[in-house]
Amino acid sequence: MASPCIDVCCYDEATGWCLGCGMTRKDKKHWKKEKDRRPAIRDALSGRLLTLAASGKPIGPAAKHKKKA
Repeated sequence: MASPCIDVCCYDEATGWCLGCGMTRKDKKHWKKEKDRRPAIRDALSGRLLTLAASGKPIGPAAKHKKKA
């Protein structure tokens, strides 16, 4: 299973979710080391990204161009 990471790695301060893929730093560690957890991690990502988008955050590739406040 390919990683959902798109090399944006910009995290929302409130949730800890990556604006690019939706994973947390902890999810990324588990993804690399515990293959049995990958389906559960992947299942959570679309909901996280929708939540971030609904709150007005840029997500996916658009988050790479996010300006620092």
